Amino acid sequence: MVSFLSFKQFFNDMRRQKMRMLLTTFGIFWGTCAIVLLFAFGKGLTEAQMKSQKGLGENIAIVWPGMTSREFRGLPKGRRIRFTEDDVALIKAKAVTVERISPEYSRWSVTFKRGRKTFSKQMIGVWPEFGAMRNVIPDVGSRFINDLDMAERRRVIFIGNLLKNDLFGEEEAVGETILIDGVPFTVIGVLKPKKQDSSYSGRDNRKGFIPSTTFKAMYSNRHLNDFVVQCKPELTMTMTKNEIYEILGRKYKFDPGDDEALSVWDVTEGFAFLKTFFLAFQAFLVGIGIATLITGGIGVSNIMNVVLEERTKEIGIKMALGARKSTILGQFVFETLLITFTGGLAGFAFAYLVVTVFPYLNIEEYIGVPTVDINIGLLAALLVGVVGFVAGVFPARRAANLQPVQALKLY
Repeated sequence: MVSFLSFKQFFNDMRRQKMRMLLTTFGIFWGTCAIVLLFAFGKGLTEAQMKSQKGLGENIAIVWPGMTSREFRGLPKGRRIRFTEDDVALIKAKAVTVERISPEYSRWSVTFKRGRKTFSKQMIGVWPEFGAMRNVIPDVGSRFINDLDMAERRRVIFIGNLLKNDLFGEEEAVGETILIDGVPFTVIGVLKPKKQDSSYSGRDNRKGFIPSTTFKAMYSNRHLNDFVVQCKPELTMTMTKNEIYEILGRKYKFDPGDDEALSVWDVTEGFAFLKTFFLAFQAFLVGIGIATLITGGIGVSNIMNVVLEERTKEIGIKMALGARKSTILGQFVFETLLITFTGGLAGFAFAYLVVTVFPYLNIEEYIGVPTVDINIGLLAALLVGVVGFVAGVFPARRAANLQPVQALKLY
């Protein structure tokens, strides 16, 4: 009975103060909507950026030869360090922190020809481990370079998906033959399309990859352009870099502490920065949403204070007839929670609708795909409940503490 009367009283107040009630409910609606949307889009943007960064590879570093900047054991500084494939094999055999490693030979302006189509692109000579390290993943029905290709110096090539489109269009490429600087090569694989924001010699989708043994036999290269190394998942790249400096320092007689002897791009540092940045970014977005929700709570508190003033006589009559303080307190808290629940539910529903419709706009390439996390929904519901309770409890206490005679006199 009490609940029915409370509902009836609540809707009577709504009819009398439509605009005020609408604006108050909108404050809660917008605060809830803001929290859910900011979390959803923040998560989508974070995942999109991290995925793009992973296009370069995970837990890897790219190492280029450098020049010594310190004297070491009687040898002068300024000595140029140049890698060979034997160095990479030495690191693979000696380093205990390395998960995978691959040399990388690079040659630009290589002629790729099929029929009348001719393109000048970059070609890379690598080991089979390169594909797993650099997320060079074969598309369906194709493969990357393997050990047998290396051992037999096969003239096989793995091509990027955009290079495949240039040469073959919509036709099947795997098993077909193309000319590389006039030499026939069989296409064994095509890159599965991927996002790649970072690179050090161009995007993988326009390159060709061949076995390093074939590359050396074809172009007679002795020195590497660089090598790519991946640390073990449970270890850090710092440990791997220190080990590489130690191994190569002993062979080429340079100080292992000489940072300029080798040039290293530690990709894991970029990942760590992005994780920290997006964590702070999401915290900032949540702060904005919570501030908006608190603003809406202040509006609810204000309207309940106004309602208290308008219904002072009613409260006095109820208390004169024997109504308890808990009844008056419960009625005001109930009405406050009803306002916040209505606004919060509408805000969550609207945010969910926006997230559901967003993929149809086809702009997820730039900001990712927003997703509503159930934990965030529960957090928003908890915040709405707390805001509603805090906003209603103070006017409710004022109402419950009024004396019947005082309430009738104030009216």
